[in-house]
Amino acid sequence: MNPITDFIESGILELYVMDLTTPDETQEVEQMAAAHPEIREEIETIRQSIEAYALAHAAEPSPTVKPLVLAIIDYMERMKNGEPVSSPPNLSPASKVEDYAAWLNRPDLQTPAQLEDIYVKIIGYTPSATTAIAWLTDVAPEEVHHDELERFLIVEGTCDITVDGEVNHLKPGDFFGIPLHKKHQVKVTSQVPCKVILQRLAA
Repeated sequence: MNPITDFIESGILELYVMDLTTPDETQEVEQMAAAHPEIREEIETIRQSIEAYALAHAAEPSPTVKPLVLAIIDYMERMKNGEPVSSPPNLSPASKVEDYAAWLNRPDLQTPAQLEDIYVKIIGYTPSATTAIAWLTDVAPEEVHHDELERFLIVEGTCDITVDGEVNHLKPGDFFGIPLHKKHQVKVTSQVPCKVILQRLAA
């Protein structure tokens, strides 16, 4: 029996590379690696294998993830700096752009000078509803919602919202609700960014 081979085949090195060892196991691995070059080489081989596997199976995140994460961070910072919690009204077919004037006219909730594909400013949050002002310059990728209702009120610009192949042409003042479990995509059709009130409600 070879204690080095037994140690390598025990599986502890894989756990070590994935940071799943106990403090005592970590110390043991590091002591063995310091004393035996073949242990160090095996650790490096495992690291490279895990990295290669991760790269081979990596999934491209949706382009909406980054702007939404940045919007959440921005909203939390605003709350931390003393912005009072507000409750924008729920979107419905009776909604008007003027209903959201208190937020649309705020100087800190305007589009930046350098506008990316999607830009979002959250204006209200509860466990059951998130309301935001969103700007879209081109296309929002196709998606499906199974546990939340997505609603739009067009403020500026125009867009087409395609739901299961059916195209809906929207202009300022128009309301549109996305049904659950339906593939949908938004495409800007105006020369200016499409600015919307966006609301997601727990279904």
